[in-house]
Amino acid sequence: MAKARPSFICQNCGTVHSRWVGKCEGCGQWNTVIEEDPTAGIGGGPGKVPKKGRAVALTTLDGEAEDAPRVATGISELDRATGGGFVRGSAVLIGGDPGIGKSTVLMQAAAALARQGHRIIYVSGEEAVAQVRLRAQRLGAADSSVLLAAETNVEDILATLSDGKRPDLVIIDSIQTLWSDLVESAPGTVTQVRTGVQAMIRFAKQTGATVVLVGHVTKEGQIAGPRVVEHMVDAVLYFEGDRGHHYRILRTVKNRFGPTDEIGVFEMSDRGLREVTNPSELFLGERNAKAPGAAVFAGMEGTRPVLVEVQALVAPTSLGTPRRAVVGWDSARLSMILAVLEAHCGVRLGSHDVYLNVAGGYRIAEPAADLAVASALVSSLAGLALPPDCVYFGEVSLSGAIRPVAHTSHRLKEAEKLGFAQAVLPASSADLPKGSAQRWSEMESLPDLVARIAGSRAALAPAEED
Repeated sequence: MAKARPSFICQNCGTVHSRWVGKCEGCGQWNTVIEEDPTAGIGGGPGKVPKKGRAVALTTLDGEAEDAPRVATGISELDRATGGGFVRGSAVLIGGDPGIGKSTVLMQAAAALARQGHRIIYVSGEEAVAQVRLRAQRLGAADSSVLLAAETNVEDILATLSDGKRPDLVIIDSIQTLWSDLVESAPGTVTQVRTGVQAMIRFAKQTGATVVLVGHVTKEGQIAGPRVVEHMVDAVLYFEGDRGHHYRILRTVKNRFGPTDEIGVFEMSDRGLREVTNPSELFLGERNAKAPGAAVFAGMEGTRPVLVEVQALVAPTSLGTPRRAVVGWDSARLSMILAVLEAHCGVRLGSHDVYLNVAGGYRIAEPAADLAVASALVSSLAGLALPPDCVYFGEVSLSGAIRPVAHTSHRLKEAEKLGFAQAVLPASSADLPKGSAQRWSEMESLPDLVARIAGSRAALAPAEED
């Protein structure tokens, strides 16, 4: 029998190498390749004879389809992000930076479910039971019947969960601390993480309990460990936020039982995370309506409209290569908008530094923000403040045309509810609300928008001379 050759696996991305290398060929990280035994793990070992498979029953597609049974936590923002609550028998992976609030929101959810009569088990692999109790006391959750355990061995955790009544929710904090006796690798390696997650997912599918796994993130903001873990679970949620701001966003990036573009907004306080039912007021709370270079973007996060301020600063530079700094938006998208402004609108920005920021630390992902960004850039360059009661949304093409975007009615209704009486939107936009008192300015191309801003400056010139 041929001797099994060792495998060298990257601990950052999971790429398998035939020999040890200093730099991983998959992700480009240094000193992340570690030797692991390929015969270790479930089903490993020499002389293992595979058992004969059994035939499974086949069915058709025209059977009855039932909605997934859910357990609502009562925390509306968390239920929104998960699609209506935790699905029984599912595995959910929650990632985020250290100290962002992952354990806090899960403790609050565990306490809320325990008060409803559900059996909740919280397994901590990073903190002792006393530390978890201190957090529960600070959050006002010490009076709930949440069961605690401090354990990292997968077999011991499964034996504890199987002893007694089936739990409704199991929280594992975190997956990087899990280790199994079936694997000879060190705890935290790719093989250990994959084996531990696979065992917990198997327990969830067999018993119908919901398993929530907490995962650390890398410098790039991805779940640490193999990307295959994200494919194994049913839902992946990311906790986002800036330590300089009080708000936190729970964003759904994968959900087999619900939408994948929903967000839940929280605000960090000394009593834990507080729900924010109207995020637009949070992101627009400290606006300076008279400052040039600020435009309000009417965006969409799933089914929720969100209004956020886009800030731009265009300043002359003495450097040979002007600076381009972006916070909260795609830098490649900004380069495209700058190129379109120069090519089709005659706006020369090659000798200016450009700084773009999304207020509140919020991050915009949809291309509908192109029109708001272009408006903020032109406003900053001209030194003219935009109307404070106007919102902007629309996608800009390379030809300078402004394309319609989806959910126009939702964006306009949210803006009108917050007191915005004007809106600049693409021409031929569908789904416009009827009976609205707003004034809409439909733009066909980006030069029309530049001419509108320049025209407003010309209208103010006589008043400035007086």
